[in-house]
Amino acid sequence: MRKKYQGNAKAKRMQLQALRTEFETLRMKSSESVTDYFARTMAIANKMRIHGENLKDVTIVEKILRSMTTKFNFVVCCIEESKDIDAISIDELQSSLLVHEQKINQQEKKEQALVASVESHSIWRGDRGRGRGRGRGRGRGNNDRGKQQQQYQHQENQFQERRRGRGGHQLTNQRPKSADKSNVECYM
Repeated sequence: MRKKYQGNAKAKRMQLQALRTEFETLRMKSSESVTDYFARTMAIANKMRIHGENLKDVTIVEKILRSMTTKFNFVVCCIEESKDIDAISIDELQSSLLVHEQKINQQEKKEQALVASVESHSIWRGDRGRGRGRGRGRGRGNNDRGKQQQQYQHQENQFQERRRGRGGHQLTNQRPKSADKSNVECYM
């Protein structure tokens, strides 16, 4: 009977050691919900208690606060600063974190709706932005013909400027006539 008990106690200790390691390395996954993370944590904690570990609620609360993802940093700091960690229950902590998670999810939904609205508006208008890409503005294409045409126009403009001088007037000994400003319209 003594050998059987010693073997059983040794197996319990080994299982407890494995559960302690699992509990210590436990971290919330980025895609995991608060409810799922609490369920996973409490499952390990309850197994540890069954195997004889004296695990207090405050230890579980501290572990959960330490192992939350970065999107919960703000609320974790608030809980640590404003509440007595020794007095807070696991259920209180879970409800606080659930409220924060719901707010994050609502904000993400609003942002997704806004992005979808902007995308549908730009598709409806038929443009893809300004100055880049093809179709509008001065987007750079990879066709050499466009580059050759630009170079030719640039050379032609330089020639015209040399021939006519500044302002596009013919170079003569006379002063250039000023432009007729009688039909100018002002748009304000």
